[in-house]
Amino acid sequence: FSQPSCVFQMDTTQESYLDLFPLDTIVYLTPDSENVLEDIDPNKVYVLGGLVDESIHKKLTLQRAQEQSLQTARLPIREYMVKTTNTKNYYSETLAINQVFEVLSTYYETQSWPAALKAGVSSGKGYVVPDTVK
Repeated sequence: FSQPSCVFQMDTTQESYLDLFPLDTIVYLTPDSENVLEDIDPNKVYVLGGLVDESIHKKLTLQRAQEQSLQTARLPIREYMVKTTNTKNYYSETLAINQVFEVLSTYYETQSWPAALKAGVSSGKGYVVPDTVK
C-alpha cells in the first residue's frame, strides 16, 4: 500500500471563480475545446466543467467558457489514446469530474500524459493507451 505523494487542499466558497481569479489565468477544461492541454501551468487556474447529463447539453461547457471570455482546453485524449474495438461502438471524450481530476493529478506527479490518461480514463469510454491494446 503506498501513500499518495501529494496532498490537495480544497476550499469551498459561494464566490464565483470569475470574481476570485484574473480572467487571463483561468482555463476552462471542456472536451469540446479545439485547444489541447499540453502541460499544467502552476500560474493558471483550471476549471473542471461538469454536467449531470452530457447527452442533452452538448457543447454547454464550451459555450459557457466562451460567454465568459475564458481560455479553453481539452485533455489530450486523441493525441495519446486510440479507439479500441468494443461491442457498443461507443467513444466519448467526456469524463466525470473525478476522472478529470485523476488525470490532472497523475499528470502533475508523473509528467506523463499516457500514464495520466491510463489512470483516469476508464475503458468504458472506448479509448485506451496504445501499449494496452490487445
